[in-house]
Amino acid sequence: MENQSNSKATDVVVRKARRDDIPALVALNRECYPEMATDNIVWAEVHLRSHLRVFPQGQLVAESGGKLVGAASSLIVAMGADPLRPHTWGGVTDSGFFTNHDPNGDTLYGADIYVHPKAQGTGVGAKLYVARRELCKKLNLRRILAGGRLPGYDKHANDFSPEEYAERVLAGDLNDPVLSFQLHQGFQLRGVLKHYLRDRQSRNCASLLEWTNPDYVARKPGLRKVRVSCIQYQMRKVKSFKEFADRVAYFVDIAADYSSDFVLLPELYTLQLLSQTGALSPQEGMKRLADYSPRLRKLMTGLSRRYDLTIIAGSSPVARDGKLYNISDICLPDGTLVEQPKLHITPNEHKWWGITGGNSLQIIETPMAKIGVLICYDVEFPEAARYLTDHGVDIIFVPYCTDNRQGYLRVRYCAQARAVENQIYVATAGTVGNLPDVQNMDINYAVAGVFTPSDFNFARDGIAAEADSNEETVLVCDLDLDDLQEARNFGTVRPLRDRRPDLFHFTSTIAPPEEVVASGVPLGDQPDGTSE
Repeated sequence: MENQSNSKATDVVVRKARRDDIPALVALNRECYPEMATDNIVWAEVHLRSHLRVFPQGQLVAESGGKLVGAASSLIVAMGADPLRPHTWGGVTDSGFFTNHDPNGDTLYGADIYVHPKAQGTGVGAKLYVARRELCKKLNLRRILAGGRLPGYDKHANDFSPEEYAERVLAGDLNDPVLSFQLHQGFQLRGVLKHYLRDRQSRNCASLLEWTNPDYVARKPGLRKVRVSCIQYQMRKVKSFKEFADRVAYFVDIAADYSSDFVLLPELYTLQLLSQTGALSPQEGMKRLADYSPRLRKLMTGLSRRYDLTIIAGSSPVARDGKLYNISDICLPDGTLVEQPKLHITPNEHKWWGITGGNSLQIIETPMAKIGVLICYDVEFPEAARYLTDHGVDIIFVPYCTDNRQGYLRVRYCAQARAVENQIYVATAGTVGNLPDVQNMDINYAVAGVFTPSDFNFARDGIAAEADSNEETVLVCDLDLDDLQEARNFGTVRPLRDRRPDLFHFTSTIAPPEEVVASGVPLGDQPDGTSE
């Protein structure tokens, strides 16, 4: 359902849509399609929430002077051997909910572009089309398809068939406010779709338009395989930060030698830095350790760039506004650093270390997969993993630190449950050994593991790989992301599809996924949002 715009726009900014845009988008959509609003064929809040849940990257808005003046909605589909086959708007968009969005498809489908009537002719639409083409290239999709409105056809319906009308517009004999603009944007007319959408002006017809990506590279089988290295790290006394850094670099170097895409370090493995000093109280020790944050981040971002891989740098205390947070730094090969605070704080952490829980969950776009991080205790809360899964995460990394077998098993069993119920991969890594000179960190127990859904696509026991207990080692494991999608679409059971939203309503009040926390941004400055 494509609308139009033209000419010049200067102060217009195109960005990803946010959940707080939804009320304005509902109103804008009705203003752009007054006749269709009468028939109630416009976006409702429930549709837009679904779009942001299943494919946030594809939802764009144009903003000018703090107001929304245009928007574009899209999803990825697999059109098969006949991508130009006849279809309807409701069929290709799953009645407007986009729940048939297929991240493994090769076609970006333009479900809608609309521009405020007063902003039409100013170039807003052109900027939205440019952004959509850039998204298609970024995702390496073969094409953009769209069913475009033919609002000028109603005046000529007695003289021409819809096919003849479209061909006359193509030849320049007639001007259609939508089709003429789309042709100017580089789309090719591939035909006319009958009974596409209830639209009086178009006589329920639409032009079938295609833009082919000139930079498309055909995907090779197995391209969606990733390799993870989980470091089962032994705590030991160190004499200097350099000794500690050399030890960490050694393990990252090993992971790189095995061509790993991701390296996972355990929660609070940095506590061994306190073995350099005399005995400190637990809270004094954590405050002292927080002073290392700048050096730790410089070390980990440097290693990530040097070895061209993503490092989930365990976790370490960070001081903000008089409070201590337990934060995992996720370091991407391009130098980007994303912070993920621990949300749920154990009684021990609260009592002895004075740790405060964070309030955001990050959805992290890496070069190889979309990931999330749940620190130790966080994985024991199903709603945290469900939130990440609902926002497209394929792998959840769980750095943990447990002192005995009972604690380890709580993390392990919950991690495996999250993998089954969300049909995702969950990778875990913990600390082993002991630190007799560091209070409240005497002993450690861990078994690194990588867990999968429990179905035919995966290992018999739902365990992709598992280390021996309490031995320092590197667990290397390959994961096939296509197997996840296969299980979600055709598995013996399909927990994601078979949920009962009519019975159970999931609401969260954490920072929305598009708000990425960069190094140095105070946790208290993050905006709140809601998600379903």
